[in-house]
Amino acid sequence: MPILNKDMTLCISLSARPSNNGTRFHNHLYEQLGLNWIYKAFAPTDLAQAIAGVRGLGIRGCAVSMPYKEDVIALVDEMDPSARAIDSVNTIVNTDGHLKAYNTDYTAIEQLLQSNALPTDYSVLVQGAGGMAKATVAALRDAGFGDVTVIARNEASGRALAEHYGFPWRQALDGGTADLIINVTPIGMAGGMEGKAAAESLSFPQDAIDAAKVVFDVVALPGETPLIKAARAAGKPVITGAEVATIQALEQFVLYTGVRPTREQVRAAEEFMRAQ
Repeated sequence: MPILNKDMTLCISLSARPSNNGTRFHNHLYEQLGLNWIYKAFAPTDLAQAIAGVRGLGIRGCAVSMPYKEDVIALVDEMDPSARAIDSVNTIVNTDGHLKAYNTDYTAIEQLLQSNALPTDYSVLVQGAGGMAKATVAALRDAGFGDVTVIARNEASGRALAEHYGFPWRQALDGGTADLIINVTPIGMAGGMEGKAAAESLSFPQDAIDAAKVVFDVVALPGETPLIKAARAAGKPVITGAEVATIQALEQFVLYTGVRPTREQVRAAEEFMRAQ
């Protein structure tokens, strides 16, 4: 990494509980590509002031994580279709003070559904109703999945999400099973606001894991969540949050810098990110 200097371009991330994933991924790519850039994670105490700082200080890029993906909409100047379609933002690009919002979470889910060749006639259970759940349900709908159920404790957000995409909502799993189960809640997340008990918990019960054909956990930290470990132990194919994190971070990197790294460079940055 170059020594800090006045010409260095800054990118940041905003999250209630920042991790080092994006920091390590982006900074490793800057170093590989010889870019005079630096990336830093922040936990803002005031979101509006943080976004004003992005604009006023000329910060080039800003990643947005839980719980700010919807609240930040009112603070930007323009919504790219990727963000506008699902009313959720995970990326802001600052061009001369003009803040344009994107959603690369959707892109990541879309690519993973395609690369894993998941049959669209699979039944699907999606647990969660936040910004990432919006990206997931939208990607499923757009990929042609028709049998999708949203599971969310919050009736207002869960029902609204499900009905927006033409799917049913349930407040609890209640013994339900599906071919594809997807966790989009913070359950299983290390360092999450729900505490240690939630971090060590299964987001789906064992019988749902045993009945599934594929298990997908969007949680990126740790790389092997309790759900992913249980699915592997049951011999199930898995899609991990670490894969989501890599793809969405790569697409952010391209939006910020205008440079698309080679596969080898991305692989090296991904390995560096996961080695923390």
